[in-house]
Amino acid sequence: MLEYFIVAIVSYLIGSIPSALWMGKLTRGIDIREHGSGNVGTTNTFRVLGWKSGVVVAIIDLSKGWVASNMVAKIVPHGEYYVLVSMMAGLIAIIGHMFPLYSQFRGGKGAITAGGVMLGVAPISALLAISVFLIVMFTTRYVSLASIMAVISYPIILWFSLDPAVSAGPYMMIAGIIVPATVIYKHKDNIGRLFKGTESRIPPFFKSKTASE
Repeated sequence: MLEYFIVAIVSYLIGSIPSALWMGKLTRGIDIREHGSGNVGTTNTFRVLGWKSGVVVAIIDLSKGWVASNMVAKIVPHGEYYVLVSMMAGLIAIIGHMFPLYSQFRGGKGAITAGGVMLGVAPISALLAISVFLIVMFTTRYVSLASIMAVISYPIILWFSLDPAVSAGPYMMIAGIIVPATVIYKHKDNIGRLFKGTESRIPPFFKSKTASE
């Protein structure tokens, strides 16, 4: 039981790393919670700090989920329930991202960290879902829409996946539904703004000198 407790604590602490908050202070000397949507996540980083900082934060947040599900989970001896332990570690890291210890429990919405979890457990399915995210983000510049479309596509991709983890039992399909549902719920305000046409876009990735918005 001690191993499970250690996995839970370490996963939460890793998930709690407030990369967006630290990036704002490092690059601009600002508290990102006081700008844009006030959300300490990748979307607000893109919006407030620009795409370069956004990419760095996305990589860090993705890594948090991957490390928890693919490395921290190995503290528990491997067995028939290893996939379940791996998903547990990943889900706790997502909770840490949403309610981080290091920034007064004000965190992000978990989409990128969830992608890291799935990348650690079911990499083939995760890469396809991440591809959906990138395509939607680059074409629409709505990170929230990209996140929502990616997590919606994930259970569908997982159903047809060749990932070895899928054959370990029903845990992957259950997690493949629970995690997206959690992320979509956290995006409920974004969904409302998307329908109203008031959702903010991130800055263009490649902007000509003569073009302006």
